[in-house]
Amino acid sequence: MANPTFKSASIDPETSRIKVPPHSVEAEQAVLGGLMLDNRRFDEISEIISAVDFYRQDHKLIFGAVERLASENEPLDVVTLAEFLERAGDIEDAGGLSYLAELAEKTPGASNIKAYAEIVKERSILRQLLVVSGAISDSAFNPQGRKSAEILDEAERSVFQIAEARTKEGSGPKAINPILATALSRIEELFESGEQTTGLTTGFRDLDDQTSGMQPADLIIVAGRPSMGKTTFAMNIVENALISTSTPILVFSMEMPADALAMRMLSSLGRIDQTKVRSGKLDEDDWPRLTSAVSLLKDKPLYIDDTPGLSPTEMRSRARRIARENDGKIGLIMVDYLQLMRVPGNSEGRTAEISEISRSLKGIAKELSCPVVALSQLNRSLEQRPNKRPINSDLRESGAIEQDADVIMFVYRDEVYNEDTQDKGIAEIIIGKQRNGPIGTIRLAFIGKYTKFEDLAHGDYGDYGGDY
Repeated sequence: MANPTFKSASIDPETSRIKVPPHSVEAEQAVLGGLMLDNRRFDEISEIISAVDFYRQDHKLIFGAVERLASENEPLDVVTLAEFLERAGDIEDAGGLSYLAELAEKTPGASNIKAYAEIVKERSILRQLLVVSGAISDSAFNPQGRKSAEILDEAERSVFQIAEARTKEGSGPKAINPILATALSRIEELFESGEQTTGLTTGFRDLDDQTSGMQPADLIIVAGRPSMGKTTFAMNIVENALISTSTPILVFSMEMPADALAMRMLSSLGRIDQTKVRSGKLDEDDWPRLTSAVSLLKDKPLYIDDTPGLSPTEMRSRARRIARENDGKIGLIMVDYLQLMRVPGNSEGRTAEISEISRSLKGIAKELSCPVVALSQLNRSLEQRPNKRPINSDLRESGAIEQDADVIMFVYRDEVYNEDTQDKGIAEIIIGKQRNGPIGTIRLAFIGKYTKFEDLAHGDYGDYGGDY
């Protein structure tokens, strides 16, 4: 089928030397004309483009009118479109009735309308990139006191917003049959494997039984008051996952430097008193344990980023880079901790900032199809309650964390508050939310001097409890 032909105005030679932003007038006209010929195609086209994607102002007005008529379930043709534009006072700016008639007359049909819409969208994305690049250039020439890192973050965020909008194309409702086929295939795979833990293991048997492991695309919040052992618990999960998977694990530690985390891991895996590890005063029998711990970690695909105050955009970029370098795969991301992240340029308050961070972490988990374990602080107000076991509403600074999380786990050790407790050396992992499973409490052994949590069934090693 031949492409539609429309009258074009002559271009002055001087004007032709000016760079014109990418666009296709012919494709825009073909889309508009095709919709007037077959308005049933609007729902399909509206998933690809909107009025802002058109280059010419008259085309923006016409498509905007088409959107309104479609949303009100009104008939769409040259006459109804002209009448709507007339009522809105836009008929002259849209080219008048004669231009609408020309669009319908010169368009041979609507069979290729999707291809024309994709051309319009492609040109729109290129124009958006030009606008963003111009803004980046202006910021670089006139930083207004901002550091280059902040400008880089804004630039990356702006480009990512364009890319994110583009990735939504092709999404939307799916027919049940292919969904069922995928679900059944997964069920058969799980049945044949015989494994109860369907996700990445936490290394804690009872916790895996309760959660089926850490699932891809899940945002898992681990929260607790100071001295409860949040970081120790999260790093134990990292250690256990490292042993069970060959896919990379990425740790963002904004509170502790990388070498301090490494010392904790050596203490935990080697069962060496962390005080000895920090001071270097090891006993003779500690050295073989240290060597064994080093061999467990050596050459493992573990990456630790201890850059302070990362933004969600920076974190996403660094995670993407690690994934690219490892065949597009990441097994687990751990963030310590959520409230230490920052959103540059935020002016809406800390609650809005935490909400954006929480949504971004969930977005990273979905994009990279890996669990994200993020540590979080709790409100100080729970200290005033007789029962200091945390609940979901204790999450600090934002209800968005509770909303975005797939799993919320609280670390609670009664001995922190009650010296005479019978539960010395016992930690409760309270599952306050699990989107696809039950809530409840798991009890683990806590061995402070080894910075280690363990299943209680592993036996009594002595010296449970203590600082971490």
